[in-house]
Amino acid sequence: MSDAVAALNALKEIWKNTPLNWVGSDPCGNGWEGIHCTNSRVTSITLASMGLTGQLSGDIQGLSELQTLDLSYNSGLIGSLPQSIGNLTKLSNLILVSCGFSGPIPETIGSLQQLSILSLTSNNFSGPIPPSIGNLSNLYWLDLSVNKLSGTIPVSPGLDMLVNAKHFHCGSNQFSGEIPSQLFNANMSLIHVLFDHNKLSGKIPSTLGLVKTLEILFLSNNQLTGPFPDLTGLNSLNHVDLSNNTIDKTDFPPWVETLRSLETLMMEDTGLQGQIPDAFFSLPLLIKVKFVLACHVSVLRNNKLNGTLVVNSDSSDHLQLIDLQNNYITDYMVGKRFNSELILVGNPVCEGAQGTEPYCIIQQSNSSYSTEPKTCMQVTCKSHQISSPNCRCAYPYTGLLILGAPSFNVRNSNIYTSLENYLMRSFQSYQLPVDSVSLSKNPDDSLIILSLEVFPYGVEHFDRTGISGIAFVLSNMTFHPMKPLGPLFFIADPYSYFAGIYALHQKRRAEISDMQNNPFASWCRNESNFGAPQLKGARCFSFEELKKYTNTFSDANCIGVGGYGKVYRGTLPTEQLVAIKRAKQGSTQGDLEFKSELELLSRVHHKNVVSLVGFCFEQDEQMLVYEYIANGTLKESLSGKSGIRLDWMRRLRIALGAARGLQYLHELANPPIIHRDIKSNNILLDEYLNAKVSDFGLAKSIGDPENCHITTQIKGTMGYLDPEYCMTQQLTEKSDVYGFGVLMIELITAKQPIEKGKYIVREVRLKIDKSKDLYDLHEIIDPNILGTALKGLEKFVDLAMRCVEEGAARPTMGEVVKEIENIMQIAGWNPNADSVSTSVCYEETSNHPYIEESLIMYSRTLAR
Repeated sequence: MSDAVAALNALKEIWKNTPLNWVGSDPCGNGWEGIHCTNSRVTSITLASMGLTGQLSGDIQGLSELQTLDLSYNSGLIGSLPQSIGNLTKLSNLILVSCGFSGPIPETIGSLQQLSILSLTSNNFSGPIPPSIGNLSNLYWLDLSVNKLSGTIPVSPGLDMLVNAKHFHCGSNQFSGEIPSQLFNANMSLIHVLFDHNKLSGKIPSTLGLVKTLEILFLSNNQLTGPFPDLTGLNSLNHVDLSNNTIDKTDFPPWVETLRSLETLMMEDTGLQGQIPDAFFSLPLLIKVKFVLACHVSVLRNNKLNGTLVVNSDSSDHLQLIDLQNNYITDYMVGKRFNSELILVGNPVCEGAQGTEPYCIIQQSNSSYSTEPKTCMQVTCKSHQISSPNCRCAYPYTGLLILGAPSFNVRNSNIYTSLENYLMRSFQSYQLPVDSVSLSKNPDDSLIILSLEVFPYGVEHFDRTGISGIAFVLSNMTFHPMKPLGPLFFIADPYSYFAGIYALHQKRRAEISDMQNNPFASWCRNESNFGAPQLKGARCFSFEELKKYTNTFSDANCIGVGGYGKVYRGTLPTEQLVAIKRAKQGSTQGDLEFKSELELLSRVHHKNVVSLVGFCFEQDEQMLVYEYIANGTLKESLSGKSGIRLDWMRRLRIALGAARGLQYLHELANPPIIHRDIKSNNILLDEYLNAKVSDFGLAKSIGDPENCHITTQIKGTMGYLDPEYCMTQQLTEKSDVYGFGVLMIELITAKQPIEKGKYIVREVRLKIDKSKDLYDLHEIIDPNILGTALKGLEKFVDLAMRCVEEGAARPTMGEVVKEIENIMQIAGWNPNADSVSTSVCYEETSNHPYIEESLIMYSRTLAR
């Protein structure tokens, strides 16, 4: 027991935000929160979503009786796993979902021979999978997805020895080489094999067909070559995704029509050719042939399938969609009972007069969902509270619920209602204080990513025990996936509304904390203070100074209001106009985050990036002082709200300025910066209509330019979010490029990215006809520029569409700048001239660029 106490005290010393009742010398007797004991022995630590920060001390080896360690959703836990973790020989559950751990997985992990669940998903682990992992003979669940792991797949010893494992989840890493034929054998009991989004090459081994228990196979987005292996006899296989590989000249595999449990078949961009067998569409559970939600899909787009499409009268009653875009189908025959959606756009059958047939036109999806409140009296809730489906105001635990299987659009709520009931049953089985759950989904053609809210029972807040228990269930519910959704993955939001005595104690503890732990202590009075941020040129203002410059923060000087707080116009003694963003009391931005943002902004100096003038951290105030930008946001000008008329030349100039600002952040800032929220509302226009990139609230620095992708909680704005970032949580500069591509389309159309359920990127992609003038985009080009000379528009569209391609195909911002400069020369404007038009015509407006829109923190992988 003494070793366990010493180990826990060591963790307490190195971690911040540990539970307040971690006091005394007996964790079991004193009921330390998150610590569970059996016969006075510490056997479980469950501290999910506690806001813990720090490293995992090697002293943890003192917890020799530990069976469960769950530290999920604590992104502040960083550093490598200690080698001494291999001494926890009784450990059966090691769950570290969505933390910040990095470095290699220690070889000593192979000593944990009682381990049943190893879930390290969504961290920053790097290096190879240690071959010793093959020693884990009791392993049921292996989840290493969404990391930076590399090297080849280890076998003999390695994964092939895990004959009792049901799950290999290894997607979204950097594994390379061939998939070893030894990886699979007839003794295995695997149901999930997920190696998508890696760099695997070579053929798919034929030994995969020996795993008769297999239900889900994801090998998409690799560099695999053909032919497809024979999977005849895999009678449990229901989800297959082999899309986006380099398989060439492969006929439609005959074994597909023998898979009686098949629900989804995804083979986009695989080089598939030949005619689809008539019997394929008679598979009893097949629902769709495209990206859609949880029911039965087959996606065979962008291949070379040809001949006559035959869907006979025996086709599956479940079949909802057949999507065969961009193939060589010359005709089709369907049975009388066929009433599914059929998409044959881009096939010869849609040429000529038949081009107006329904199957030659893609119908817009408007699939959305939001949990309806029960029959109860609607109530008005306090700030930050939300009304539950039972009409009770509370502070819910929130996050994203992502379906791991290929997703399908669902046009009824049955599947969501079933999922809500499943969640409630899961929480009730653990006797957790949950009143209700709410799900919502925005209309798009994307992977199914649901917003989840879990409401407390009988109180306004969850306590730490409740949150930890809910997080444990959500991180473990994937072990028992709900059909037909497949495995589910949860990404938690921080929870800062702990109830009762805990909130009071947290406040008191903060008030009496040692000033040496406050990195902002005596900033202005002691510039050599150890904790002070390393600022370059940003001035420290006193509260009284900013109060004076804004006329006591008068309403007359308030020029914007957002979730962060209010923005005021101020005038410095030098007559310089500034914009002062003042955080409201109770803002969730912590001191260290504020410090980090200051350090980032203070070193950014470019004519196309908004400048930071200074800051104030005094009297419990957090304020940022920026240069004042006179002409508002690009969004306001495109919408007509500002009164500024933007002709084609001005739009090109704005695009170039914004691109140069973004190029500076990516290539010249030290270290480089990923903005993470590029959108028209964050491009400001000065008095000469020069574009300036603004709002760095979500920006991330890249510590190592050679390894420039980082795992982060998904944040950004709906419509501009990079689909690959949403899927993998791997943030790179190419995510900014995607947002900039959407911005370019917005400059052409003056439409918001998502309007009335339609995604403008998809609208443009479907309407482009390169054989016609202006690519036949007349219907969606902004009427304010249509009819004027639009020289270079086609090349501008080409560049925008390249920016929203797959990540590897996107240009860098440096390349974007060069191409826009070339386009401007075509249009007759010298891109290097700083001449300013004096004919800018606009009206005064009371609106201001610093007004913040609500950020959509939830990922949306938008249809392409």
